[in-house]
Amino acid sequence: MKPWLKILTVVLIVYVHIGGLLIGVPRLNILNETIRNLYFHVPMWFGMTGLYTISLYYSISYLRKPTIQTDHKVVAFATSGLVFGLLGLLTGMLWAKFAWGAFWTGDPKLNGAAITTLVYLAYFVLRGSVDNQEQRGRLSAVYNIFAYAAMIPLLFILPRLSSSLHPGSGGNPGFNVYDLDSKMRLVFYPAVIGWFLVGYWVSTIRIRIMTIEEKTAELDYAKQA
Repeated sequence: MKPWLKILTVVLIVYVHIGGLLIGVPRLNILNETIRNLYFHVPMWFGMTGLYTISLYYSISYLRKPTIQTDHKVVAFATSGLVFGLLGLLTGMLWAKFAWGAFWTGDPKLNGAAITTLVYLAYFVLRGSVDNQEQRGRLSAVYNIFAYAAMIPLLFILPRLSSSLHPGSGGNPGFNVYDLDSKMRLVFYPAVIGWFLVGYWVSTIRIRIMTIEEKTAELDYAKQA
């Protein structure tokens, strides 16, 4: 990442934490102050989707022209996406406890998120079960494409077709319809951008680490030969 983009990321995240805690929010029944979780929970899903999309792009690129560098990018962005997905589940469960009275309610969107997380966890199990680098890269790239294809209906289509407690699902109005006022937008949109940039930044660091590990392994092999 460019230095200015790193600075922007830090500024946005600091702003989101300060503004998220101090700027006033709508006083809604049941939600009350827990609505501030919107600045953290929802951006995790946006970030996860964005990172998985980048991983999908590199999976397709790998199948067209296999290189170890592209495989590193696939894994790095998939890993960051999975972490964001787990954080999304955790923040969602905490919010559900205060808003709905239980950490898990069997809500279609919650179930879809859990299944999506398991699907992507299986991606890493698949990678760990194949020793050959080229075969591992091709198999995991193909699986990654199918995992992304499964994520779309699980998170964005099926919950809208059934009864759901989530805003914007099952006929419920979205937050922007009835309670995401102008003050919350001042924090929410920077939060979406900031958290995505955090995920992207972490992914680039992971790529560099894997590249160094790969070069180190090649040097060790050359010395032994």
